[in-house]
Amino acid sequence: MDVPPEHRGEHDVKVIGAGFGRTGTAALKAALELLGQGPCYHMSVVIEEPHRIRQWLDIGEGRTPDWDEVFTGFQATLDWPAAAYWRELAGHHPDAKVILTVRDPQRWYDSVGATVFAGALAKGPPPPHRRVIRWLVARRAPDFALYPRMARATIVDRVFDGRVGDRAYAVEVFERHVAEVRATIPPDRLLVFDIREGWAPLCEFLAVPVPAEPFPRVNERAAFRRGRFGRQLRLILLGR
Repeated sequence: MDVPPEHRGEHDVKVIGAGFGRTGTAALKAALELLGQGPCYHMSVVIEEPHRIRQWLDIGEGRTPDWDEVFTGFQATLDWPAAAYWRELAGHHPDAKVILTVRDPQRWYDSVGATVFAGALAKGPPPPHRRVIRWLVARRAPDFALYPRMARATIVDRVFDGRVGDRAYAVEVFERHVAEVRATIPPDRLLVFDIREGWAPLCEFLAVPVPAEPFPRVNERAAFRRGRFGRQLRLILLGR
């Protein structure tokens, strides 16, 4: 996602998403941008602009982050990897509002296990055609080839202690995370939000009018699977 010229050089993040990936963050991204709270940083932005993968790998492996540089031009941030650093971001942007997206923990694990965690949960080596695709991607877009290492450093190990295959433990982490955000962020700064609630609580929290159009609906699991091959093909053909 290219940041419009008029937004470049800004360092004013107004909305911080503390919710885990696969809690409706793609729909919320679309909603925030419709409400004028964009551009909105999201894992999809990281994937579309692979140089950002290296930024997050550096952060995940312990290098001091320059949050202003990471989020230049963005008014909001949602989803992983940023959500794994919600405490740091809330402290760095003390005036920003925080939105904690939530959903049923068991359904969340079903979704995340089929998408974000799929590579970590796979048993045995990938089939030959996938190995060829990975090799081509690594040759054409070396930053994108760092994605598995980045995801492990910023999400799998940092948030889940490497135990993403342990359903009970991952669900416990999810529930503990929700409790920690609730206990840390003052109520007047925090919205705990299930996207099924639609516009009303979100618009009230942000003090903006309710749009006439329906709240965005995004099937994140289907979009993840549908977009994966297209992203890989674009990287192989264009190197970006």
